[in-house]
Amino acid sequence: MAREKTNNTQAQNAPQYLAWHVTEKGEKSYWNKVGAAWPHKDGKGYTLQLETCPINGRIVLRLPLEDTPEEQTEGRA
Repeated sequence: MAREKTNNTQAQNAPQYLAWHVTEKGEKSYWNKVGAAWPHKDGKGYTLQLETCPINGRIVLRLPLEDTPEEQTEGRA
């Protein structure tokens, strides 16, 4: 039987921040989601889980937007 998660459980396990790899080509910035971050229970740090490790550009942590598509590759500033 599949595990069912309630909205409350999903909200508790949702990351506080999403990690984005940002590269710039000319005047455009390209954003690719590469991971997420969760706060420690003691409030003194975060756990960062990366799905990939970029070797160039920068990693930016941003609050998730409710209407953000799963993969966004352009348009953030």
